[in-house]
Amino acid sequence: MFVAMSMIPAGDLCGKLLTSSGLATPGFVAWSRFAIGTALVLPFAGGKALPLFADWRLWMRATLLSGGILSIQIALQTEPLANVFAAFFVGPIASYILSVLLLREPATILRSLLMAIGFCGVLLVVRPGLGGSANLIWAVLAGMCYGGFLTTSRWLSHLGTPLQLSLTQLAISALLTLPLGLATLPAPSFSTAALTMGSAMFSMLGNLLLLFAYTSAPASRLAPLVYFQLIAAVSLGWWAFDQWPDALTWAGLGVVISAGLASARLRG
Repeated sequence: MFVAMSMIPAGDLCGKLLTSSGLATPGFVAWSRFAIGTALVLPFAGGKALPLFADWRLWMRATLLSGGILSIQIALQTEPLANVFAAFFVGPIASYILSVLLLREPATILRSLLMAIGFCGVLLVVRPGLGGSANLIWAVLAGMCYGGFLTTSRWLSHLGTPLQLSLTQLAISALLTLPLGLATLPAPSFSTAALTMGSAMFSMLGNLLLLFAYTSAPASRLAPLVYFQLIAAVSLGWWAFDQWPDALTWAGLGVVISAGLASARLRG
């Protein structure tokens, strides 16, 4: 889990290096990640995944994923890695609300209160109208899309194996973002190719390790470790760009992590 939670921000670091330096656009980064991921998963998913592409619900799920990845790449183009990941963590809150409303999952007053506190932490980072960056709204939108993706993933988990479902989400997302990718092909160079591969490979390996972790240990034990992404994002942002969160962002990070860990510890 620690390696997986480090690889996912590392993939977004590669994407940020591409977009912030002008080597590639967010649309190309999103499409190339899906396209390369499809090529990596295809040999292992098998032909049994093909009938799944006829299910409209999986297309809706992939649309949410496409919107989330594209939005976070737009945010990363100008914003620090740690700030983007902190704002992105509105995703678990959105997933909780949608799961209660649409999947009729149980809700408790304490867990709902912790989710509200976590949302306050996100607001401390974004600070809408109070000196925060407007581009962080893209990170919040990415988190909302990802929250919807998590909810639909739980809803549709019975349709296939994790690898089969991974193939559908990657292949459909690659198709949906294909016009953006082809319209903004970058000039070929070693740096662009290396960072493009790094963006896709780190993201893919991180998510595959996540699947292996959840088959080896209870979800309740692993859930708190998801917040290591924020620590990894802060560390990578400092190492690559010498970007250090300000006091309010640190406060927001602390609130998000504390509320998330407390929620993960709840049994009910």
